[in-house]
Amino acid sequence: MVKAVGNGYVDVEIASTSACASCEAHSKCGFAESKNKTVGVPTSEWQSFEVGETVVVNIDQSRGMLAVWIAYVLPALVMIAAIVALSAVGAAEWLVAVAAIAILALYVAILYLLRRKIEKKFTLTITKKF
Repeated sequence: MVKAVGNGYVDVEIASTSACASCEAHSKCGFAESKNKTVGVPTSEWQSFEVGETVVVNIDQSRGMLAVWIAYVLPALVMIAAIVALSAVGAAEWLVAVAAIAILALYVAILYLLRRKIEKKFTLTITKKF
């Protein structure tokens, strides 16, 4: 749903619901979660959207897979490589654990520094829902 419109952007609130939210027992188990997130979608047609309007936000499938690699696969591979390498040289278990966490922190810091460059690779599109 459109929350705000202006200056080439449309702010869209997206309801993110876990898969188990559709389960009949979700209210009993307490694992179902639902969060609302707001995303700013750049568009040249921003003036044609109105606050409260229902829209569809899309991302190219290949870009979606790139996001999965950046967010999940690469950090897992980096951490596993660090654990295997440090274990192979005989490092203490506590040192291996601390180093793996430190390497992940470094990975996140690098992503943070490159966020503007990475952001340009992910283009969202917005269309009206009829």
